[in-house]
Amino acid sequence: MGPFFPTICVVLLALNAAVSPASVGPEDYPAVDEAERTANNDNIFDDYRGKGCVDDSGFVYKLEERFFPGHSNCPCVCTEDGPVCDQPECPKIHPKCTKVEHNGCCPECKEVKNFCEYRGKTYKILEEFKPSPCEWCRCEPNNEVHCVVADCAVPECVNPVYEPEQCCPICKNGPNCFAGTTIIPAGIEVKVDDCTICRCHSGDWWKPAQCLRRECLNGQTSS
Repeated sequence: MGPFFPTICVVLLALNAAVSPASVGPEDYPAVDEAERTANNDNIFDDYRGKGCVDDSGFVYKLEERFFPGHSNCPCVCTEDGPVCDQPECPKIHPKCTKVEHNGCCPECKEVKNFCEYRGKTYKILEEFKPSPCEWCRCEPNNEVHCVVADCAVPECVNPVYEPEQCCPICKNGPNCFAGTTIIPAGIEVKVDDCTICRCHSGDWWKPAQCLRRECLNGQTSS
């Protein structure tokens, strides 16, 4: 057994030398991908502070150069402190404006409503119209419709009628009133039966007629 001991020691020393950290060099690590290093360098941007201005699309402007940023139609000037943009007090848009353009720094009204709308229909400025027999309307310059409704007088009869395209009712047969259930003309005495004579109240047509009943003998009126 003695002669084999030195041989075993030599083998163990050789194995230790093979795995020793001192034996591992830089060439034993995988090389860093050149493309990865290039990509990392692309994330480093140039610093333009005090030298110029960069807009939303990445375009660089020189100091004192005038430009329009992508998010605004108002012009800006590149300064050492960054872009300085115009902020004007834009005029108010007309409330009747129907077409607004945003091509400039301030919105601009290109078309103002020049008509009126009433009950689903449109009318020109200063146009007069009658939406119903009792209404007279006009389209005003402020695009509003002003109407006047007719105030009809009380008809002087108990049976007024409405004619087509006429606003107020009319008494086709003149003034009258009720004598019981009978309609009699106003202004005269009317014999409603053999024993009764009636007359409408003067100006008070809505009141029942004044009637005078006399005694009748054999169908004759007593005197």
